[in-house]
Amino acid sequence: MIPVLTSPLGVTLIGGGEVTAADLAQALALAPVVAAADSGADRALAAGLVPQAVIGDLDSLSPAGRAAIPPERLHLVAEQETTDFEKVLLRISAPFVLGVGFSGPRSDHLLAALTALVRLRRPPCLLLGGEDVAFAAPARLRLDLPPGTRLSLCPLGPVTGSSRGLRWPIDGLTLDPAHRTGTSNATTGPAELALDGPCIVILPREQAAAAIRAVRA
Repeated sequence: MIPVLTSPLGVTLIGGGEVTAADLAQALALAPVVAAADSGADRALAAGLVPQAVIGDLDSLSPAGRAAIPPERLHLVAEQETTDFEKVLLRISAPFVLGVGFSGPRSDHLLAALTALVRLRRPPCLLLGGEDVAFAAPARLRLDLPPGTRLSLCPLGPVTGSSRGLRWPIDGLTLDPAHRTGTSNATTGPAELALDGPCIVILPREQAAAAIRAVRA
């Protein structure tokens, strides 16, 4: 699929959910290029930002928002087999994407976004919101984190693996959303994970830069 937005820098992707000033400030400091998923363009405009690309079925973008975006930056994708979040990720070429406005207020939108993270691995995408940054774990992951950092592993299917640098190692365990998860583990220093299966890693949002370095490695 030909990208509609190509960037050598990280992309801040704005969704239609809650977006705080703190979310935008942190995201833009790490990913200065702005894109929006459908009505996320209204969120961007309200913050004084004009996205480089607005992608989606455009059914929830306001008339005022549509009028404020240059027509060449509006990219209608009419099919209904994917969410607007997926439509955008499939059409961006960038080192990484940092999403804001996808973690609330609707739980179904958040769950759909998390499952999309494990299906669409390129570009690497992280979601920022609330107290957290969340991303799909690659098969091998090294995180440079200080001791005592909260680290949760949320399996979206059966996951086995090994770990170093966790207070409670996962070696020999099977994580599974129906039986056992890895909520609220903690690091003892830099952490290394090898995971076989679909899994979301959740860290405190102040570790977003460390998470970006890890998924880009």
